[in-house]
Amino acid sequence: MKDLMQFLTLHGYTLIFLWVLAEQIGAPVPVAPLLIAAGALAGEGLLDFTVAFILALVGCLISDCLWYGIGRQKGESVLSLLCRISLAPDSCVRRTVDLFYRYGARSLLLAKLIPGLGMVATCLSGIFRIKLLRFFLYDGLGACLWAGLYLGLGYLISGQIEEVAIYASRLGISLVGLVFSGLAAYIIWKYIQRQRFLHKLRIARITPEELKQKLDAGEVVMVLDVRHPLEFAAEPQTIPGAFYLPLEDLDKEGSKIPRDRDVVLY
Repeated sequence: MKDLMQFLTLHGYTLIFLWVLAEQIGAPVPVAPLLIAAGALAGEGLLDFTVAFILALVGCLISDCLWYGIGRQKGESVLSLLCRISLAPDSCVRRTVDLFYRYGARSLLLAKLIPGLGMVATCLSGIFRIKLLRFFLYDGLGACLWAGLYLGLGYLISGQIEEVAIYASRLGISLVGLVFSGLAAYIIWKYIQRQRFLHKLRIARITPEELKQKLDAGEVVMVLDVRHPLEFAAEPQTIPGAFYLPLEDLDKEGSKIPRDRDVVLY
């Protein structure tokens, strides 16, 4: 542990910038523990708090600008890709779009504090053409809040960092094993949930080709476009003859759906 703290003292600034940049781009590396440790070292006078904060902020903004540009160029397809690799793909798009629909660019203030939403929210800013100056304002404030929170927490507990290090070194391999076991259990649980969801989806799914065959054959099929209003606004093209009814309005408008034919949700 002493060697680790010495390494952070010598290379902390470089590590903070690269680690934050990688994590915000999408690499599966936990950055919160590093920022807390950096804050604690700043509290002990081994690192400069302001420099650490600025480096974390710059790394964050560079990655966010990258995702903003990708969202602006690639549109909704990149959002689907991000959520496809998520551990919770069934709720990723709608949860993030709902947040963005409700608060707009202001959602960037808190998006980084909600696991899985920060990167997607910056993409949405590009997809829905949020003005660059407005994006910088809210994303910058959100990044300041995010970095300041973890660095500040470490700074506050800097007086106890040595005790924590001693306790952790006593636990040694047991602590590492416990952490990795918990992480592995969480990933397995989310993977099982994902497979169950995909299984249900496959059972109820109809392919675009099968739907076209039904329509070409003259079968009476009701096609409902249930996309979120923001998704529909970004890409208003839909299946010819489809009836647009957002999923949020399905309960109160359900009486409009005929009961004498197959209904396909799009």
